[in-house]
Amino acid sequence: MECDRVVVLVVVVVLLCCQFEASIGLTFSSKLIHRFSDEAKSLSISRKGNASGDLWPKRYSFEYFQLLLGNDLKRQRMELGSQKNQLLFPSQGSQALFFGNELDWLHYTWIDIGTPNVSFLVALDAGSDLLWVPCDCIQCAPLSASDYNISLDRDLSEYSPSLSSTSRHLSCDHQLCEWGSNCKNPKDPCPYILNYDDLENTTSAGFLVEDKLHLASVGDRTARKMLQASVVLGCGRKQGGSFFDGAAPDGVMGLGPGDISVPSLLAKAGLIQNCFSLCFDENDSGRILFGDRGHASQQSTPFLPIQGTYVAYFVGVESYCVGNSCLKRSGFKALVDSGSSFTYLPSEVYNELVSEFDKQVNAKRISFQEGLWDYCYNASSQELHNIPAIQLKFPRNQNFVVHNPTYSIPHHQGFTMFCLSLQPTDGSYGIIGREYAPRHVGFAYLLSLTIMV
Repeated sequence: MECDRVVVLVVVVVLLCCQFEASIGLTFSSKLIHRFSDEAKSLSISRKGNASGDLWPKRYSFEYFQLLLGNDLKRQRMELGSQKNQLLFPSQGSQALFFGNELDWLHYTWIDIGTPNVSFLVALDAGSDLLWVPCDCIQCAPLSASDYNISLDRDLSEYSPSLSSTSRHLSCDHQLCEWGSNCKNPKDPCPYILNYDDLENTTSAGFLVEDKLHLASVGDRTARKMLQASVVLGCGRKQGGSFFDGAAPDGVMGLGPGDISVPSLLAKAGLIQNCFSLCFDENDSGRILFGDRGHASQQSTPFLPIQGTYVAYFVGVESYCVGNSCLKRSGFKALVDSGSSFTYLPSEVYNELVSEFDKQVNAKRISFQEGLWDYCYNASSQELHNIPAIQLKFPRNQNFVVHNPTYSIPHHQGFTMFCLSLQPTDGSYGIIGREYAPRHVGFAYLLSLTIMV
């Protein structure tokens, strides 16, 4: 049965305000506060005493995200009813970590592989399929935490199949060995080489092995439990380009629709429904859940096949609007890629959009030689509130509004400077990148991808 693939664009942080004005002129209102805010903490202490404050989770700590995740899952079970399968996430937690420019603006998560288990900090990439980690290295990035200007409580790891009792080589005649034609003997270990087209000379090469990925599960009416799932991973002996320079130094988890990706293998094993969600919020944090179908209220649009095959998460953008002006010749295909930090548009589309944006923005355009973008402006704080929104229109009458599509740089020559954080590409399709914060927003910084059977 062919899968109906959809992409779901999600606002993770929702502010609700409800007012009802009665006919007699009275107004009733409700106030919502975050369950782990300082205000909620003070209310809890006043009701339960000081002990409650001592147990309060530290903001953005592992315990903080565990509690948030637990509440999310409870709500999903209440709203969606019983689910056919469980929800899975990495055994160290579902949190997606962000380190800014220090690790190439990507989101990462800790995973455990092998027996005994070894931890890896892998980049999350919806634009590729293979999970690979540095392995029996010939040419790998440094793995000492001190080599990176980030806060880590441990060094990064190197994998070795010979040290894991559950590992086995994939042979060249295995159905998942795409590179078997390069083998002399069908029983030789299957080689792989990945070229990341959007990054110059960025490669990973080695051979394929099968081993255990350590996961945690939460299902309907079940408590959290640990389990292991067989996955295929690349023993990355040689990295090149950005990977050798320190982008994703501890590997990449490809989340694409290919048969070799972790979500596909988990679904084929019957452990999850054929879907996953990858969400980022306005605090640069996020989470990943395998088997998560999302909420029925989320907007969706179908993925598009390329030459009859779902090789990646391509969507069709029917048109787009800047402010109240919707442009006519604006249809294009776009790859939804969590591994791309920015959003790229085909040159013709880019030129039309930025020209319209430049007409509507109420600020002085400036030349900023140190910047990455062509359309930058000096503005007062008041003008920053009047930046025109950009709206993407998808099939099925689905819309996604980007309210602030800019990157802000404060205190530039006495003004706040902002740039339209889009890039042109010579390719035939665009790339909807993840964008690393609302102040640096692109078309999909708050994003959930879902593949649904």
